[in-house]
Amino acid sequence: MSLRHWLSRMHQPGKPAAARPVPNRAIQQSENETVTGDMELMIDKVKSFLGDSDDFVIRRFLIFGRYDAVLFYYSSLVDQRELNTEIIRSLMYLPRHLEGKEIDEARLEELLLNEALFVGEATSSNQMNLVLERVTQGKTAILAQGMDTAVVVGTRQIDKRSIDQPATEQVIRGPREGFIEHLDTNISLLRYRLQSADFCVKTLTVGRITKTRVSYCYIKGIANDALVHEVEDRLNAIDIDGVLDTGYVEQFIEDNHWSPFPQVQNTERPDKAVANMLEGRIVILADGSPLALIVPTVFNQFYQAAEDYSERFLLVSFIRLARLVALVFSLVTPSLYVSVISFNPELIPTDFAVAVAGGRAGVPFPSVVEVLIMEISMEVLREATVRLPQQVGGALSIVGVLVIGQAAVAAGFVSPITVVVIALTTIGSFATPAYNAALALRLLRFPLILLAGMFGLYGVTVGLILIANHLLSLKSFGIPYLSPLVPGNFQAMKDTVFRAPLWWMTKRPSLLHTQNDTRVSNDAVEKIKQPPSNTLDPLMVGNQREELSDGISPPNNDAPDGSRSH
Repeated sequence: MSLRHWLSRMHQPGKPAAARPVPNRAIQQSENETVTGDMELMIDKVKSFLGDSDDFVIRRFLIFGRYDAVLFYYSSLVDQRELNTEIIRSLMYLPRHLEGKEIDEARLEELLLNEALFVGEATSSNQMNLVLERVTQGKTAILAQGMDTAVVVGTRQIDKRSIDQPATEQVIRGPREGFIEHLDTNISLLRYRLQSADFCVKTLTVGRITKTRVSYCYIKGIANDALVHEVEDRLNAIDIDGVLDTGYVEQFIEDNHWSPFPQVQNTERPDKAVANMLEGRIVILADGSPLALIVPTVFNQFYQAAEDYSERFLLVSFIRLARLVALVFSLVTPSLYVSVISFNPELIPTDFAVAVAGGRAGVPFPSVVEVLIMEISMEVLREATVRLPQQVGGALSIVGVLVIGQAAVAAGFVSPITVVVIALTTIGSFATPAYNAALALRLLRFPLILLAGMFGLYGVTVGLILIANHLLSLKSFGIPYLSPLVPGNFQAMKDTVFRAPLWWMTKRPSLLHTQNDTRVSNDAVEKIKQPPSNTLDPLMVGNQREELSDGISPPNNDAPDGSRSH
């Protein structure tokens, strides 16, 4: 059979789409099925849908020692102790207040939900597909003879790692706990810091097969309602087989899918997520991922760290400026080096030019090829360091930088000044707190190097203009990417390159159009502006020493009659 004939058969008009394999086949086949009181029939149906797995358990027992019943659950997903003590045991024995009373089968569902089960989460449903879907999520379904509904109780238990310090966002001053893969734990870390009824969590299911729970969190009364609806619409539009990480979600909700620059910020730190929600942003969490997404975001957030708001503003402003210089170094240093060496050597001072020429003597490659070789080698070495075990990765980085670099210079493949330039570039990329933003700059270095090798400083200038033009065109959920610089906003500029004191930033960022823009009250600002009350100043409280009366200054707590009060 030819390929064309096979494709024509696959796309015959009138052929129902349901004839093709679809994900969650058992759930879709049971959409029109309902729960009936015939227990044996229901056991056969459930077996046909879910009975192929070895961890699927069908447990028969008698409710109150009278009524035939059965439990359906996955042993790998449930808490066996809770199942045995709180469900099976509580249903096998008749409650004391019902002893000697006649129990009608019509009231059996009501008795299970309201009087017998010792669990917090218990619902009932007569739709077979809903019952099966909840069983696959880790819940336990209870069916009884003569009861035309199934009682579903929450028994899910998934082993999870302990809360630890984030590996990618370590700080010197600040909290030491980070998100883990368990969604409920991550939400609890947020709610621990936001003990307010205005903290809202909305959860939906994404992924046709994985059925991943995705939650978006915001503060009602601060976050813009239009932004909340936009985030919800973009999440509902995701249609994919599975979502295994928030990175899947990010690729569906970003504005420009072809840009190297990230338009969604991610973090492992609950305190950083809360700080962004207090500004009016929305945090997106996914079950199974330790990274939270923050939307919307702007470019200046990617060179800011979580501890910038824990330290004093003078120190933080200096550190931010150093990060920005490192960011510029990591982007333009190799291309500037290539353009100056190849096209404009007259820009180099004479003594330094002689040293550079001496170092490049005997190197068989032009500067652009030399820099590209070193850049590619560093990228390969960096990737190898990340992928290797931690015990080996550190040793490999030292060997790669020292031994291979020195051997390359000694062999005449590269010049010493090229090694210095590439080292400065690599260190500058490490100084960028956000990994995804540093990755974008690493990618853009290569076209800038090629432009510098072909056109010199003109090529570098054109490349930077194109990058700036692209940044000006980017938006994140409608917010210009270079805000608050373009368009300019003085209030928001207090938290860009330099960080103003916390008490000076009285308003939330206006670009988010929050419902409540007041962050610091005017009374607090006025109180801070007042002169400090030096309570323990020696000139205020007296300087008596060794019971000598000479030189005693009048204290500020003298009695009205002139006597001293102690």
